[in-house]
Amino acid sequence: MSQLLDPHQPVRDHHLLNDRAIEWIRTMSRKWVILAVTAIATTAAAVLIFQRPLSVTVVRPESDVPLRIYGLGTVEARVLSRVGFEVGAALLSLSADLGDHVAKDQELAKLHPAEQEARVARAEAAIDANAAALLKAKAGVEKARAVLAEREVANKRLQDLARKDVASVQRAEEAQRDEDVARAEFAVAEADAAVVAAQGADSVAALKFEKTLLEHHRLLSPYDAVVVARHAEPGTVVRAGDPIFTLIDPTSVWIQAYIDEERAGRLALAQPATIRLRSQPQREFVGTVTRIGLESDRTNEERRVWLTCTDCPVPMYLGEQAEVRITTGSRPSALMVPEVAITGFDGHHGKVWLLKDGKLTQATLTFGDRDDRGRVEVSGSLPEGASIVADPLPQGREARAAKAEATP
Repeated sequence: MSQLLDPHQPVRDHHLLNDRAIEWIRTMSRKWVILAVTAIATTAAAVLIFQRPLSVTVVRPESDVPLRIYGLGTVEARVLSRVGFEVGAALLSLSADLGDHVAKDQELAKLHPAEQEARVARAEAAIDANAAALLKAKAGVEKARAVLAEREVANKRLQDLARKDVASVQRAEEAQRDEDVARAEFAVAEADAAVVAAQGADSVAALKFEKTLLEHHRLLSPYDAVVVARHAEPGTVVRAGDPIFTLIDPTSVWIQAYIDEERAGRLALAQPATIRLRSQPQREFVGTVTRIGLESDRTNEERRVWLTCTDCPVPMYLGEQAEVRITTGSRPSALMVPEVAITGFDGHHGKVWLLKDGKLTQATLTFGDRDDRGRVEVSGSLPEGASIVADPLPQGREARAAKAEATP
């Protein structure tokens, strides 16, 4: 009760509040001082960093620079044939297998010939029957000719007698009629002989046709070839046109490569190239551009080229991946800038960073040909004393201090 009525209680509370306020003010002051010092230190560090020269790599002139185009492709064969029979039947035998070398006109396979041999025999019998019919028709022609000659003589005699009134007019008319009938029968006999002769020619053609079909029961190699694939086995019933073998001409093996349209402008026939096969990445082979496609791929925006190889290994495996580098020219001296260092590049112009008098500056340059290392030739001139920065500079800014490092 006495504590509740203590007259000094308001004075003590007042002093307590003042002490807490003073302590809070001191704490906040220390925090603000720390923040201010940190901000000043950060600003000073940033200023020091940005004032420190930036180390950059610059492009140096190169001598004897080859200009090459890179392409990716596969091993193919210009002469590739999927051969089969022109008729259908059961496969009797096959005489070649995958990897075999076969000569032109060598037998590769044979169909069961019994049915076709029967057709040939029937065609031969038809020729024999026609020959007999032709002999009969010719005999009929000779008979009709003899009858006509007899009737002509008889008619002439009766016509003379009728003019002398020795024979009657009626007998003369009958003789004339008999001659006309004999002449008509002679014409019919000759026509019958011609029909039989025509049928004979048809029989000969039919026999030739059947013999040709019989020959088609043997599959022959169309050229000196290598068997790439065998698609059927003996006993299989095949239809006309079904592939039995896949053949290639081993002398027609080449590389089909795809070149980016953006880099294909300087392609030309007979340009030298190097070829690297995926199965032998440690070796490079000598190639030559033999054909350039006249139609580009509309989806991939690539142009097809074909290259022959003079020292490639034997055998070559169709479908194997190959890298090609085609030499389109060379420069005795050139500045080659990596494409990654060019911004806004449209294939001819673009911006690069230049190092001049220890400062960075941006400039738009003109570029020309490219090489297979992702670099572009500088075709325009540079400001005097300036060097091109070879690296992309996302932190670059105008007039920033920089120094050139040794070019790797």
